[in-house]
Amino acid sequence: MVATAGPAFAGAPSTQDAMVEVRDLVKIYRGGVRAVDAISFAVREGEFFGFLGPNGAGKTTTIRILATLLRQTSGSAFVAGLDVSTQGPEIRRRIGFAMQSVGLDNLSTGRENLEIIGRLYRMPGRELTRRMDELLQLVNLTDAAKKLVGTYSGGMKRRLDLATALLHRPVVLFLDEPTEGLDPQSRSALWDELRAIGRAGTTMFLTTHYMEEADRLCERVAIIDDGRIVVEGSPAELRRAIGSDLVELRLGADGPSALEERRLDVARLLEDFPPLTRLERVEGGVALYVTGGAEAIPEIVRRLDGNGVTIAALTMSHPTLDDVFLKYTGKRIRAEEANQPLVTWWPE
Repeated sequence: MVATAGPAFAGAPSTQDAMVEVRDLVKIYRGGVRAVDAISFAVREGEFFGFLGPNGAGKTTTIRILATLLRQTSGSAFVAGLDVSTQGPEIRRRIGFAMQSVGLDNLSTGRENLEIIGRLYRMPGRELTRRMDELLQLVNLTDAAKKLVGTYSGGMKRRLDLATALLHRPVVLFLDEPTEGLDPQSRSALWDELRAIGRAGTTMFLTTHYMEEADRLCERVAIIDDGRIVVEGSPAELRRAIGSDLVELRLGADGPSALEERRLDVARLLEDFPPLTRLERVEGGVALYVTGGAEAIPEIVRRLDGNGVTIAALTMSHPTLDDVFLKYTGKRIRAEEANQPLVTWWPE
C-alpha cells in the first residue's frame, strides 16, 4: 500500500453544518481484526456523500456503527447531532437504512410491505396512505403494488426496499451497496431514483465499490482502504489531482519478443517528452499517462511513426476514480481479500 496522505479540499464541511460527523473512529473485532482504523470525516446536511472502497475495506462496518447496529471500539460518531453511543433510539427514528440484502416479506404485496413498516413507525393512517402512494410512484412500482413481492425482479425489490427506508421521511438515508448484483438497466433506474431523492434535500450516505456509481451520484467521496481513509474530495477534484490523461497504444508486432522491442522503442523515443508522466506495459502495447492528452497525441504519433514504430490502435481516456484509488493505494479497487471478520449477530 502506498502511504500517501489525502489532499485537503475546501469542500469539506465544517462541524457546524454536519449531518454526519465521525472523529477518530476505530472498530476492532474479536481476533484483533482492525476493520476501521481511526477515521474522521463529516457529511453536510443535504449532501450526497460516497464512501468508496473495495469489499472488506471497512465501509459496511462504518455504516453499521452510524446506524447504531454496531458499537465502535473507540472514537465518536454523531448523526443529526446525536451520539451513536448513547442516543441510538433517537437516531433510528431519524434515519433510513437500505442494506445490501433487502428485508422484505415475499408473501406480502409491495403495498403491504410498506404498510407494515409504516405501522411500526406508528404513522397515522391518512399520512401513511398518502406517503405510500408518493413512494410507489417515486420508485415506479404503482402498477406492481398489489402483487406479491416474491414475484418481483431483483431491481424491483431493491426499489421497494428503498421506499421502505424512506417511508418515515428520514433526515439521513444510509445506502449500503444498494445496486450490488443488479443488471445495468436496473442499476441505472435506481440511480435515477436516488438522484431524485437527493434533489429533494435528503442527506445521502452511500457505500459502494462501483466507481461509476460514485462518480455519477456523489457530490463528494471519501476513499477507504484497509480501514483507513486515503483521500477525500469531490470526484472532479480527485480526478484533477491525477493530472494526466491515459493514452493506450496497441503496437504492431509479430510475437512477444518483437512486442517487447517495440515497447522499449516507445520508452526511448518518448524519454524526453515533457507531457509524459508515466509509462506502463499493458496487453498488446503500452499505457501512457500524459498531461493534456488530446494536445499531446499528434506529437506522440509523429515521434513513433517517424521512427518505424507501428501503432495498430490508439485510445485516450480521462482519469477515473479507479485511477485515483490506484494512485493513493497502489492497487486497483477490484482487489479483495477473504480475511474480514464474520459478523453473525447485532450490536455487541
